[in-house]
Amino acid sequence: MTPGVAIVGCGLIGQKRARALAGARLAACADLDVRRAEGVAATSPGAIATADWREAIDRDDVGIVIVATINDSLAEISRYAAEAGRHVLVEKPAGRTVAEIDEVIAAAAAAKRLVRVGFNHRYHPALQKARELVDGGVAGELMFVRGRYGHGGRVGYDREWRANPALSGGGELIDQGVHLIDLARWFLGDFPSVTGSAHTYFWQMPVDDNAFLLLRTAADRAAFLHVSCTEWKNLFSFEIYGKTAKIQIDGLGGSYGVERITLYKMLPEMGPPETTAWEFPRGDQSWALEFAEFLDDIRLHRTPAAGIADARAALAVVEAVHRQSGYDFASTSGARR
Repeated sequence: MTPGVAIVGCGLIGQKRARALAGARLAACADLDVRRAEGVAATSPGAIATADWREAIDRDDVGIVIVATINDSLAEISRYAAEAGRHVLVEKPAGRTVAEIDEVIAAAAAAKRLVRVGFNHRYHPALQKARELVDGGVAGELMFVRGRYGHGGRVGYDREWRANPALSGGGELIDQGVHLIDLARWFLGDFPSVTGSAHTYFWQMPVDDNAFLLLRTAADRAAFLHVSCTEWKNLFSFEIYGKTAKIQIDGLGGSYGVERITLYKMLPEMGPPETTAWEFPRGDQSWALEFAEFLDDIRLHRTPAAGIADARAALAVVEAVHRQSGYDFASTSGARR
């Protein structure tokens, strides 16, 4: 029998998670604004709502906890849930610092519980297709990737919680940046060499609104990434370059445009490539696919493909770029040196 699920944090992401439980039963919802918890609980007969996240986690019928709070609470709640014997799906970045994530790793290991991190971009159909093409050898040996991801913020964005380093742990780099870093690692592997710059160009806030990264593997395969919240037209672009083909993913649906993948296959005579494109106009199924795989992870006692170690690796890159850029968000002050 699938264990019941508790959702902690019933804002936009928590609501999406509640709609994508892949057949699992919602047992409890927790939010500091209990009305939001009640709204989510009302979608599942028998689910309870509370303002106390510990009460939700400690219920006997809860075996899985989804943590969808703002960044300053992610690690604390995940650690508590693991210590209580629950499996955990925590939203990215899983913590504000590597040190916070290390505490979750230790708690999960001691309790023999699984922790999956919400890197749902891996489950978008275009990226799943890209993974299939790469694994099938269509692109040949990979050389490098290039990724861009950005949005334009909104009026008052610089006064929201993401602009407060004590709550967020950083700006655009820790927000959308960890998705790009995770995708680059998924295709190329670990990045022992990290060079980057995070800077605030437009928004009047103490965290970065743009970041530029050059990451290299031990074999010198490279990822060139740019994340931005001064991207006035929302953008997602991820290009994978192999020795025999280029794979290009554009859009994520919604305001980012129709999700599309294009394969540019090199011909023996080179010149203009053979081009094949696929479009995915359906709604975003990545949340449900990701959670269904987590249910399989639990059933099979399998380490999640996008687990807490992946979140740690992404955040280690973020921290390195912050240090290079003069930010010290890992300290209590979050000040710029």
